[in-house]
Amino acid sequence: MNPSTKTYWLNKVPEVTLSFWVIKIMSTTVGETFADFLAVDAGLGLAITTAAMAALLAFALAWQLRTRAYTPWIYWLTVVVVSILGTQLTDILTDVLDVSLYVSTVVFSGLLALNFGVWYAIERNLSIKEIVTPRRELFYWTTVLCTFALGTAAGDLATEALSMGFTVGVFLFGALIAATFLAWKLGADVVLSFWTAYILTRPFGASLGDLLTQAKTYGGLGMGATWTSAIFLSVILILVTAAQLSANNNGKRLAE
Repeated sequence: MNPSTKTYWLNKVPEVTLSFWVIKIMSTTVGETFADFLAVDAGLGLAITTAAMAALLAFALAWQLRTRAYTPWIYWLTVVVVSILGTQLTDILTDVLDVSLYVSTVVFSGLLALNFGVWYAIERNLSIKEIVTPRRELFYWTTVLCTFALGTAAGDLATEALSMGFTVGVFLFGALIAATFLAWKLGADVVLSFWTAYILTRPFGASLGDLLTQAKTYGGLGMGATWTSAIFLSVILILVTAAQLSANNNGKRLAE
């Protein structure tokens, strides 16, 4: 791809830093807790919440696709909405359509594998450091949506269907993330390590969200979806604001 063509962008995905992973994990937790808040606490129900989040995602994603470089607040808004919608899709399959968590986990795993396969077959590259064309970004966001849906299903499968409980789920998926990090430090493939960790942060965040929000009688800490969502969204807002200010300052220096 010639950088001078109109379809060539600066990389549209943030640098993978500690802040990236903190926001990502908190976004996955908010996806679980805020979805529950809207559907249950606010009384909107699954159908209205899903429709509203799908419309918001279409708006956020269209805005994200129109930008020609990474813009922190637009990017992370899209991630948070994808997280909420991914939770809703799994909840609809499980609670409304009575699809087994075993089945939904297998189906979402297959869709994710298919997406990776098509992406690599066409682009020969799965690195997030080179999301520089519209087609690559579309592959990236369909992958992100699949990882959130899969992570929700896998997290619920582990903590509910397999009766591991929320605390065990947090420690299990946290340990798998730590093992992935260790494998990367020991020389494992960078792209494989990234996507493995990215997928695992979803069930980790979902388990953490359930642990914090669910009543103590169900094995949670009883914080509730409202307070948990508010706290995590506030932290996300602070971190994204800092990233946006840094990006703005860098842009000004480059323009001088």
